[in-house]
Amino acid sequence: MNDSRPPSSSEAEIRARLAAIIDSADDAIISKDLNGIVESWNRGAERILGYTAEEMVGRPIAVIAAPGHEAEMPRILDTIRRGGRVDHFETKRRRKDGTVIDVALTVSPVRDANGRVVGASKVLRDITERKALELDRAALAAIVHSCDEAIVSTDERGLVRSWNAAAERLFGYRSDEVLGRHVSLLAPSGREDDLTNRLAIALGGEPLDHVETVRRRKDGSLVDVSVTISPVCDPAGRIVGASKILRDISDRKRAEADRAALLERERVARRDAEQASRLKDEFLATLSHELRTPLSAILGWTHLLRTTTPDRESLAKGLEIVERNARVQASIVEDLLGMSRILAGRMRLEVRPIDLVGVVAAAIDTAAPGALAKGVALRPDLGSTPLRVLGDAERLQQVFWNVLSNAVKFTPRGGRVDVRMTAADSNVEVVVSDTGQGIPIDFLPHVFERFRQAEASPSRRHGGLGIGLAIVKQLVELHGGSVSAESPGPDLGATIVVRLPEAIDGGAAAFGMAGAPESFRGAEAASLRGIRVLVVDDEPDSLSLTSRLLNDRGASVLEASSAEEGLSKLRTGRPDVLVSDIAMPGDDGYVLIREVRRLGPESGGRTPALALTAFAGEESRRRALSEGYARHLAKPVEAATLVAAVADLAGRPAG
Repeated sequence: MNDSRPPSSSEAEIRARLAAIIDSADDAIISKDLNGIVESWNRGAERILGYTAEEMVGRPIAVIAAPGHEAEMPRILDTIRRGGRVDHFETKRRRKDGTVIDVALTVSPVRDANGRVVGASKVLRDITERKALELDRAALAAIVHSCDEAIVSTDERGLVRSWNAAAERLFGYRSDEVLGRHVSLLAPSGREDDLTNRLAIALGGEPLDHVETVRRRKDGSLVDVSVTISPVCDPAGRIVGASKILRDISDRKRAEADRAALLERERVARRDAEQASRLKDEFLATLSHELRTPLSAILGWTHLLRTTTPDRESLAKGLEIVERNARVQASIVEDLLGMSRILAGRMRLEVRPIDLVGVVAAAIDTAAPGALAKGVALRPDLGSTPLRVLGDAERLQQVFWNVLSNAVKFTPRGGRVDVRMTAADSNVEVVVSDTGQGIPIDFLPHVFERFRQAEASPSRRHGGLGIGLAIVKQLVELHGGSVSAESPGPDLGATIVVRLPEAIDGGAAAFGMAGAPESFRGAEAASLRGIRVLVVDDEPDSLSLTSRLLNDRGASVLEASSAEEGLSKLRTGRPDVLVSDIAMPGDDGYVLIREVRRLGPESGGRTPALALTAFAGEESRRRALSEGYARHLAKPVEAATLVAAVADLAGRPAG
């Protein structure tokens, strides 16, 4: 710059051209000496900073320093003096009007012909818009990152381009695990096409709003989501990808499912209540009809016999009709009382070894007059071999009379009812088959339900309360047996099969009956010798019977007639096994076992327990086991079964 030689014409042209280029540049190009005094100021500088060349040449460059950035300029000049340069330094500068703008600076040293640094050249670019855009993008990114909803973007191929924190929480994938991978990794197995098709719709320019679907997490579990998919366009308006907003709606879906389930339960409960009410009304109407019908015949024939002088034949006929209808009424009343006792748990069985052949034969004799009057043939095939069961002869006769009378009632004149008995698989089976009207297929599952009848209208062809077979089922199950019904269909007859456990050969000895071999008694007595058993039962006869069975087999038996007494004797007597009834007044068997299990081991809290109860149903068994009993046996129980159970609980083989 100290060269005083006048420039040649060619040098002047070059300098003029260079000055023109500098002056027309979009960026501010400024030169200054090493003291920071402005030496040149192009039009770009005027446009960006607002000062004209006349206003700035000869003035310090510090004029354009932004508040808080004044110290930068001396540091930059120091760098230049040392021959260094500053590249793309982003900072702030102040315009003439006082506004502050963002700029990027490149400052280079200016050297003379000898290579000495004599000044600085600065290129300044206005980056205010870019910085504002970056801030907007940063703010948007922060919003996206902190959003509670998963926000995912993909390119036009479906490859993941962005993945926010909520997406990590929802799906379990970190962003570095999914970026660049196809978004179909979120599709449940077999539903990849569904996700791809939805993406294709969005890439076609059609947004999808709040589509409810299912997506797969990293751990393989499925999550219910609501998805909104929108196309992403470049500045030219071309679709270059898609953005997805996914919201976890699992809680809402569960609530909806719970609400639907609740509504369904309410609907079922309402239907059941309406059906129960209808069945009750139908039952009361049927009961009135069934009681009045035989009563009408009894009163009518009684009046005729009292007000006329009947001949022998008319007298015999009238008495037969009165007796038959009186028996029908008595049967109705007995069925009602029996069902009431069963439902209340007050049914007591007088259990002893019986020959079931005799019981069935007695039931056939009772049903025979009705069958004869109707013209239905009864054909028994009972065999010649006694078939023993443990049971209440009177109640079992009620069972088979109900089955037989039901078969006769639904068999037309000229038909037949076959009764067959067999022993198989430790059971005695009684099969009653008829040639009657049969049972509709859809009614078969309900045939043993109380108050249920295939015909319930006033125009039905057959009478009855609809509780006979329900009583049959309850009584058979109280005996530890089962009953089933079969029918090929309407007018093809029906078959009822009653199965009862066959009594073992020593059954008579178990009840103190004569004829039991002494060797059998001694063999079983050895099996429980040395075992202490506490028996709890409020029924004296049942308590005495169970104690006798166990005593006869060598057990040392403690007796208690209530749960309270049983708990006391368990603490003091320390039995090896507890045998308890369930249905007892006051505290029942469930309360007893809960109190026992609360005791410490030293007080007998771990004593193995057997529930011996007339509640024979599966629900009773499940509850007994859940409350703390180790075994559940239904009364009446065979002696060998009881002995085996007690021995097993005491930890030794029976026999």
